[in-house]
Amino acid sequence: MPSPPPTIRLIAGPTASGKSALAMRMAAETGGVIVNADSMQLYRDLRILTARPSEADEAAVPHRLYGVADAADGWSVGRWLRAATEVLAELQAEGRTAIVTGGTGLYFLALTRGLADIPPVAASVREAMGERFDREGEAAFRVALKAVDPAAEARIAPGDRQRLVRALGVHAATGTALSDWTAGTTPTLRPGDYEALVLEPDRAALYARCDARLGEMFEAGVLDEVAGLMARGLDPGLPALKSTGFREFAAHIRGEATLADALEAARRETRRYAKRQLTWFRNQTPDWPRA
Repeated sequence: MPSPPPTIRLIAGPTASGKSALAMRMAAETGGVIVNADSMQLYRDLRILTARPSEADEAAVPHRLYGVADAADGWSVGRWLRAATEVLAELQAEGRTAIVTGGTGLYFLALTRGLADIPPVAASVREAMGERFDREGEAAFRVALKAVDPAAEARIAPGDRQRLVRALGVHAATGTALSDWTAGTTPTLRPGDYEALVLEPDRAALYARCDARLGEMFEAGVLDEVAGLMARGLDPGLPALKSTGFREFAAHIRGEATLADALEAARRETRRYAKRQLTWFRNQTPDWPRA
């Protein structure tokens, strides 16, 4: 009898929820390979700040797509999807289990629902939509979006300004709803191709872990790491420089905040980020099992 196809396991969840530890355990048990689905852990420059797997972890089990990009080279969702699709095909050919883990929800959606080839939206349109959102407020902006793309309005989580602005901007630029652009996409993974899991810890415990992690980052030398990247003088709009905590630690390094204030600000922003991730996964992956 032919052997069953190798398993693809998806582990999603907010920062500090234990995804990496679970992936390590699964990889050790199955002889599998961990594949990164975190947009910040792609960059080699910020191992500490992004809580990328340690060198010891990477030596213990195989990891792919971690630290593969320079901070000056901004990756898009599409670029990650192409790279991940190639890795999954390689692992399937080798008969190895793939354990895809991370906190970037759009990566999982692209993998399991597909990614549309949407025409680029001009910066002027994006800016106009952003100004409209700020001027009218979310409730009124949602009314306008619902009139042209009700599916997107219903799908996008409350408070997600970025995706609301993008959805209305796509319609303004192309005359076609974002939902219509994405309707005909072909996903890399179809239902039945993978097993999925979302880690959803108790919120108070999650926040405590976020706070503790920031302290551990400081002890591990995160200030030197951030200072090294600052010294390169890169465009602050690059994705790597938007990593949670970078702005707060950079302010301390520039003398604009005390260390205590920087740590507290970084902890506060990390908790907010974790909350947004929890909300996003609840809205976008309601049918995925929870743990």
